[in-house]
Amino acid sequence: MFKNKIIRWSTIVMVMAILAYFFIETFSSGPERKSFDAIAAVDPEEYVAQINQQRAEKDETFRTSADSPIEHKNHFKALSYFAPDLDYRVTASLTPYDGEDKELKITYTDGTSDTYERYAWANFNIEGLQQRLLLLKHEGTISLLYRDGTTGDETYGGGRYLDFTLDDVKGDSLLIDFNLAYNPYCAYNPTYACPLPPAENTLKVPIRAGEKYNAEIH
Repeated sequence: MFKNKIIRWSTIVMVMAILAYFFIETFSSGPERKSFDAIAAVDPEEYVAQINQQRAEKDETFRTSADSPIEHKNHFKALSYFAPDLDYRVTASLTPYDGEDKELKITYTDGTSDTYERYAWANFNIEGLQQRLLLLKHEGTISLLYRDGTTGDETYGGGRYLDFTLDDVKGDSLLIDFNLAYNPYCAYNPTYACPLPPAENTLKVPIRAGEKYNAEIH
């Protein structure tokens, strides 16, 4: 089985698209161009347009790439998503994990496991309720593997992922955009083995943002 490491080609393509967009916007159009964060703050419509563009590019990757987890690409139309919602774009305050048990064995969907590091607690507010999720560090990537009130119903039963670089951590804070939450490849192809969220990362509230799950696109 293929190990479904946290960053998949689909996610890499999305990140590359974002970087390319920002490079063009920054260097071809003068200093008046705003950063992605500034766009989200002052121009929600442009933010939504960027999110939708990323999703369209991911659909194209799933439809045509040899690295796509979709086995029958001729039947694939598009992934399912919640509508972009800036309320699910939050700044979390980080509390470094200071316990002696920093190493954590994460189980994969095929029954194997791998060792991750408990990195920090991310504390944030969703719909007026304080939430906390555990950030994990693995092979230089900060990962958020989580389940929420939509899991197994509107979203994939194995949970969803968000990825960050160390540079995304700004002091004791981290911008978490649940609109970018995605399903692992094993949601679409059982030959992939995917890490399962730790018990600490189960939210009772529904996070209706990011990628949904539609079993019909297998």
